Amino acid sequence: MPTVGVKRDLLFKALGKTYTDEEFDELCFEFGLELDEITSEREIISREQGDSKASGASDVILYKIDVPANRYDLLCLEGLVRGLQVFKNKLEAPRYRRVSPVSGEPQKLFITKETAAVRPHAVAAVLRNITFTQERYDSFIELQDKLHQNICRKRSLVAIGTHDLDTISGPFTYTAKPPGDISFKPLNQTKEYTATQLMSLYKTDSHLKHYLHIIEDKPVYPIIYDSNGVVLSMPPIINGDHSKITLKTKNVFVECTATDLTKVLLRGEPNMLSSCSLVFSSIVHSLSRKSHICESTEKIAQLLTKMCLRSQATGVGDEIEVEIPPTRSDVIHACDIMEDAAMAYGFNNVPHTTPRTYTVANQFPLNKLTELLRQDLAAAGFTEALNFALCSEEDVADKLGKKISETRAVHISNPKTAEFQVARTTLLPGLLKTIASNRKMPLPLKLFEISDVVLKDETKDVGARNSRRFCAVYYNKSPGFEVIHGLLDRTMELLEVKSARVDGYHIQAAEDSTFFPGRCAEIFARGKSVGRLGVLHPDVINRFELTMPCSALEMDIEPFL
Repeated sequence: MPTVGVKRDLLFKALGKTYTDEEFDELCFEFGLELDEITSEREIISREQGDSKASGASDVILYKIDVPANRYDLLCLEGLVRGLQVFKNKLEAPRYRRVSPVSGEPQKLFITKETAAVRPHAVAAVLRNITFTQERYDSFIELQDKLHQNICRKRSLVAIGTHDLDTISGPFTYTAKPPGDISFKPLNQTKEYTATQLMSLYKTDSHLKHYLHIIEDKPVYPIIYDSNGVVLSMPPIINGDHSKITLKTKNVFVECTATDLTKVLLRGEPNMLSSCSLVFSSIVHSLSRKSHICESTEKIAQLLTKMCLRSQATGVGDEIEVEIPPTRSDVIHACDIMEDAAMAYGFNNVPHTTPRTYTVANQFPLNKLTELLRQDLAAAGFTEALNFALCSEEDVADKLGKKISETRAVHISNPKTAEFQVARTTLLPGLLKTIASNRKMPLPLKLFEISDVVLKDETKDVGARNSRRFCAVYYNKSPGFEVIHGLLDRTMELLEVKSARVDGYHIQAAEDSTFFPGRCAEIFARGKSVGRLGVLHPDVINRFELTMPCSALEMDIEPFL
C-alpha cells in the first residue's frame, strides 16, 4: 500500500476541524485508510541516520497514512482532504469536466512514427489558472512522484512531465531521435548536454539512475519539443530546465508518455476531465446477499455518493445510476461499487450472522509434519534458522561449485539488489551465511532449517513448484560427519522409516561438487533419492568466508507424507 505523508496541522486546517490522534485514526478506518505512523522529520532522520544528522530538522508532526493501491486519487493532501470532506458530508462529490480555452484553439501534441521504436503512446492536457504556494507546489511534485512509483511502475509504463505553459508555445511534437542528435539543458543544470552525456551523468544520481535502463539500450530516445524547438523533456528520464514549474506558474502543460496504452489513458486521456455513468441493477440485492447490508436503494445511493461516486436511484426497480469520475479508474466492475458501499456503511456496522454451512478446520498435512519435525530436531540439540527465500545467483551456483544453468533456479526479472536475484533452490547457502554471521559464537554451531525451495517445473501451470526441504549443518574444528549421520538416523526414526535397502532408507557413495570427494553420500528412501549428506568441500567453505570444517545434510521431506 502506498504511504502518504502529510503535515498534521495543514491537514486539520484543510479539513476545518482539529482531531485527536485517536479520533483521526478512527476516521481513517471508517474511510478505508490506516493511520500507520505519527512522527516528525526529526524523528525519521534520527531513526534512519542517527541523532547527529537530525539536528536542525523540523519537529512538525507528520501523519503517515496508508492508502489502498487502487485509490490513486488519495495520494496527496488535496485528494485526501477532498475524499474525507465528501465522506463526512461537508462537501459535495466533485464533478469533473473537460473545458476548452476561453481564447484560442486547444493545444495540440503531434506524435511521430519514430516513437514506435521506444515509447509509442502519449497524451497531454493543460491545467489553467493555478495558484501555487510552497505547500501546494510540494504536494503537486510529491503526487507526481507517487504516481510514478505506483500505477506508472517506476516510469516503465508511464512517465509524467509537467511544464510552465507560459514559457513554451504549441503545437508540441513528440518524436524519437538517436541520442547523439539530442541536446538540451536538463532540469537544474547550468549547461547543455547530449542525451548520451546525460545517461553517463545520471549513472551516479541517486534518484534518476533507477530509470536509465528503460531507454539506454534503445537506438533512439523519446523527446518532446515545442514549436520553437525548445526541449520540454526526454521521457522518462528528465525534463528540460527551460519549462520548469515555479511558484509563479499559472498554467501547467502536462504530458504523459507510455509503453502501456491502458495506463496512460487512465492518467490522461483527451477526455480526462469527463465522467461516465453506469447503471447497476443488482447492487442492492448483492449487498444484502453477500454482506447482509439490508438498506433501501436510496440509502445505498447516498452511501456511494459519500465515496465520491455520485449516485441516484433511477426509480426502476432497484436500479442505481452511478457516475464514475475520471479519478476513480479503479472502478471496473459491480463488485468495486459494492466494496465502496460496504465501506461507507461501516464494516463494524455489518451484522454478525451464523454461517449457513459448518466446516471443521484441519492443519495442512505438510505443515503438520514440518512442525512435528521442528520440535524434535530442536530437542536433538540443533538451533532453527529462518532465511530469505530469495538469494543471489552466486549463492546457489558459484559458491557451491555448480553452474547456474544446472540449478533450475527461478530468476527475478528486475531484482532490487544482487542479494535477491533468484528464488533459492537449496537451503544450504542460507545456513552457511548464518554461520558466517555468527562465527564469534561458541563452537560447535549446529543449525537446521525446514522451509520451501523453488524449482522450475514445466509440468506446472506456472512453470515452477515449491518443495519442502530439511537442511542441517554442523560446524566445528572437526567435520563431525557422524553427528550429521546420526541426525539423519534420528530423523528417519521420527518419520518411521526403518533402515533397509528395499522398503526403508539407506545411503550410498555419491559425487557432488559441493562436497569433499569421497565424503558425500546420497540418501535413498523406498528406492527413491531424497537428498544428500557429507563433508563440505574446502572451496565451498572458503567462499562463504568460513574457516573450519563443516558437514551438511539436505533432503526432501514431502515423500514421507
